[in-house]
Amino acid sequence: MPTPTNLTIRQQSKVLEIAFDDGAAFAIPFELLRVYSPSAEVKGHGPGQEVLQVGKRDVGIRGAEPVGNYGVKPLFTDGHESGIYTWDYLYKLGNEHDRLWQDYLARLHAAGYEGDSGREASAVPVAGQKGGGCGSGGGGGCGSH
Repeated sequence: MPTPTNLTIRQQSKVLEIAFDDGAAFAIPFELLRVYSPSAEVKGHGPGQEVLQVGKRDVGIRGAEPVGNYGVKPLFTDGHESGIYTWDYLYKLGNEHDRLWQDYLARLHAAGYEGDSGREASAVPVAGQKGGGCGSGGGGGCGSH
């Protein structure tokens, strides 16, 4: 398991920069961190219970708390503070950034959001759908990836 050698929160560019002892280095956008939070609020309590996160384009990180020697807990500006990001998970997010981002956009589109509309704070699905996450009645996106 790679160990981080540096972690920097870049407020202006809205990325978390992290470098590991194996030479890997990633700049992970705050939005990606937020929509892939490892918390039960986002992941649910089992397969198929994921909650699609919308309106997170402008989310920030107002701070971060260390969690033992194995991770960090970002404090997001939208009030989300329950995700504990292990070093392994941050490595995965950085390493699989492109695939995860495309999967997120596909889930937004499957939930009825056109273009980038699901990323905006004022996100409203097309065709009169409501919600857009698992259990919201919005017809959406969860369990189909």
